[in-house]
Amino acid sequence: MEEAVRARGAAREAIGDITPAHLRDHIDGLLESSTVVPGVLTLLSARAVESGASTGEVENRAAGVQLIYEGLGLTRTLARNEPWDGEQPYTESNVAILAADVMVSRGFSLLARTEAADTAVRTVKSFGRDQTERRDDHALETDVFELAIVAGTTATGGEVPTGIRRYAERLATSVANRDSTEMLFDEAVDILTKLSGRRPNWRDETTSSATDP
Repeated sequence: MEEAVRARGAAREAIGDITPAHLRDHIDGLLESSTVVPGVLTLLSARAVESGASTGEVENRAAGVQLIYEGLGLTRTLARNEPWDGEQPYTESNVAILAADVMVSRGFSLLARTEAADTAVRTVKSFGRDQTERRDDHALETDVFELAIVAGTTATGGEVPTGIRRYAERLATSVANRDSTEMLFDEAVDILTKLSGRRPNWRDETTSSATDP
């Protein structure tokens, strides 16, 4: 899928100046092997509402969303697996912890001057609360998918659609259940295209979809 290639490429390009090289290579490897649903959803959101934003602007937003997700997802994994309980030295674990911080920071920098900045802050705050309470209900994915939709649909300063939280929750559940990624993207395109055509409340658009049982 073209959007997946673009999203992954944008995220990898965004960390191209990170040093030292070992840290950059570690992050690059994570981005190469990870899911790019957040970045793709950002691109699809911008395309569906026909924002008219430049390719570079939209891809920067996609990279920002993707990096925040990667960084927080890695932090979640480290917290669950507790790699520091293993034998010393902890070199790779230390690199992984630093990589998580760097990805979130770089993602923030890419979204800092966009309409998605406040949503990005809420995403990280929500993540902190969820990890403190040891929740495991796909909250991170829901928050990040909501961030992706906000980042994409506002690429040229448009208003954020209403009701997107429910759609983000549905998408997060579908991803967790390992539904077909292509089907998820097809559903996203369908809903977002309808949004661009008549600007509905998304609560109306998410009552039934291809991911329903």
